Amino acid sequence: MFNFARSRAAASALRSSKNAFTPSRIPGLAQQQRNLSIHEYRSADLLRQYGVGVPKGSNATSAAEAEKIAKEIGGEDMVIKAQVLAGGRGKGSFDNGLKGGVRVIYSPTEAKMFADQMIGHKLVTKQTGAAGRLCNSVYICERKFARREFYLAILMDRASQGPVIVSSSQGGEQCIEDAKDTIQKLYQIFIEKDATQIEINPLSETSDHQVLCMDAKFGFDDNADYRQKEVFQWRDTTQEDAEEVRAAESGLNFIKLDGDIGCLVNGAGLAMATMDIIKLNGGQPANFLDVGGGATPAAIKEAFELITSDPKVTAIFVNIFGGIVRCDAIAHGLINTAKTLNLKVPIIARLQGTNMEQAHQLINDSGMKIFSIDDLQSAAEKSVQLSKVVKMARDIDVGVEFSLGI
Repeated sequence: MFNFARSRAAASALRSSKNAFTPSRIPGLAQQQRNLSIHEYRSADLLRQYGVGVPKGSNATSAAEAEKIAKEIGGEDMVIKAQVLAGGRGKGSFDNGLKGGVRVIYSPTEAKMFADQMIGHKLVTKQTGAAGRLCNSVYICERKFARREFYLAILMDRASQGPVIVSSSQGGEQCIEDAKDTIQKLYQIFIEKDATQIEINPLSETSDHQVLCMDAKFGFDDNADYRQKEVFQWRDTTQEDAEEVRAAESGLNFIKLDGDIGCLVNGAGLAMATMDIIKLNGGQPANFLDVGGGATPAAIKEAFELITSDPKVTAIFVNIFGGIVRCDAIAHGLINTAKTLNLKVPIIARLQGTNMEQAHQLINDSGMKIFSIDDLQSAAEKSVQLSKVVKMARDIDVGVEFSLGI
């Protein structure tokens, strides 16, 4: 269905613009890891700034404002879209029973009515989970009828460490020049704004042969926040997990998962391996948490607070390789955190590297119920076993305490 830069417009655009925008000139291209997503109305505004054709529209944060915007747009065919950072909005449903986060409207009165039912309510889609995401505003735009529709995206290709254009194999010849111009402008946005993804679905040719981006999805490199101040002011943290936002503010790389074994690890690769070995032993990780090279006692305390904020957690597996950090400093942080937070779940600590012997001694002498285990397999196995014990105790509503075999 899709080809890499196979359409004439895409190939021509690449040839014309490769001298102006060279991917290899982008510093830190290979280090991109996490992406900022922005709302559709922000994407449309950014496209307009670069002269890319989009349907006329504006964002509203209240029902009255939605009615006013609809009057300004005029006409009898418009679309109102809930501004929620999730796919499947059209087939989603709100917590008040309204079906569909994307609706065709025919008057300012309808714009006001639907905006009132969308704003301030949570939209549940296939991507949000049962909790849904809060809709704080709606985007109202012209409804355009397309002669042809295409898929177009510019994505970051990790293999070549540069952007690639992906386009549909279907397309017309009459709008080839406009399409070429649009692709060049999109590529300019991609480079100048440190984007990792621009997805136009659909890119449409209207009945009067205009080329318009009907819907746009953007992703931006989080590592570029220091030089993309305007773009990163658009971040809507209400659309993100509260714990993940808190972790990012503390310099921790945290992603919540559905399991019950909390993980605290330094290094993304070791964190992935830790989750793998937990799964291999029949357990389910509750999170991905990489404290990086800054595994200070304060960072450990913050990490434990994030992990234990999840009521599903039944055990915590700490897996630290002391290269940059010292294991004895980690041990001090573990002991103090366990005392301060009065943790009720077992902690399994595997500390390897610099000053590991001192770390083991500190843990053993602390009197805290921290299982200090050197072998990775044994530590993972113990984590899964203890997690099952705690879960079983919770299921039958009884307390459980552990006696350390160390």
